[in-house]
Amino acid sequence: MPTGSNPQGIYMVTTSAHVNTGCCYDYGNGETSRTYVAGPSMDSIYFGSCTIWAHGTGSGPWIMADMEDGMVIGNSNTPSITYKFVTAIEKNNGTTEWALRGGDATTGTLSTVYKGALPGGKNPMKKQGAVVLGAGGDCCYSNNTASAGTFYEGAIVTGYPSDATEDAIQVNIVSAGYGK
Repeated sequence: MPTGSNPQGIYMVTTSAHVNTGCCYDYGNGETSRTYVAGPSMDSIYFGSCTIWAHGTGSGPWIMADMEDGMVIGNSNTPSITYKFVTAIEKNNGTTEWALRGGDATTGTLSTVYKGALPGGKNPMKKQGAVVLGAGGDCCYSNNTASAGTFYEGAIVTGYPSDATEDAIQVNIVSAGYGK
C-alpha cells in the first residue's frame, strides 16, 4: 500500500442502484487507526450523492475523491453517473496531480471527468496505508452509519497508472459480463 506522498491508483466496480446522500461510501487508502485524522491522510474513491463538500451536475451519484476533510470532485460540471454497473477510478501522484475517470462497467470506454492539480491543503499527501471499504475516517470518528453502497471488485496499486493501463482494465471489466 502506498504511504505518505507515494503515488497511487484505485479502481472499483460499483452500482448507481445502491447509493445515498451520506458520508462516506469509500474504497481506498485510509487511516490505520480507523478514525479520523485531519489533513490528506486518506486517498480513496467516493461514489454517491453527498453534496456537503462538493457535487457535480444533476442529482448524482458522482465519482469523487475522499482525501479526508471532505470529498473533492475537481469540477462542478462532472456529470452524474447512473449506469447500473459503474467503473470508478481515482489516481493521485501524491504531490501535484490527481484524476477521476469512470464509465459503464458493461460496455464502452472510460471518460476522464477530472484531471488537474491537487486541491489546496492536499499537497503533499499523507496516506497511512490501511484499506477502507464502505466508510471513511469521518464515519468511524463519529461511529455513524451514513454510508451506503455496493462493491463488486477493485484494486489499489502503487504508482500513477497511465490512461492506457486503466483503459485495458476497463476492457477486462466489460469482458467479465456484469449484469448478464
